[in-house]
Amino acid sequence: MFEAPKPVKAHGIVSENRESARISGVSEVLSFDEDSVVCKTDLGVLAIKGSGLRVSSLNTDTGVLEITGQIDSFVYESGHGYKSKQSVLGRIFK
Repeated sequence: MFEAPKPVKAHGIVSENRESARISGVSEVLSFDEDSVVCKTDLGVLAIKGSGLRVSSLNTDTGVLEITGQIDSFVYESGHGYKSKQSVLGRIFK
């Protein structure tokens, strides 16, 4: 049976003075700590790097993620998925 393609949500990034960012089109936050936030968008996995990063809000209905902290970069990961460099236990007991 034929499946219709999944509609792509609008995706955008607005950063203010490298101290905050509002990212639309986010479907899931895959991981976060004070140095990075990794989220899944309909256009790929997005990694935000910086220091003192905090997820201030995530609205899963609208797909809007808001973060604060010193933002150094926004990088789209190549490939078809996100793999953490540490195991689940390694992340829990760091």
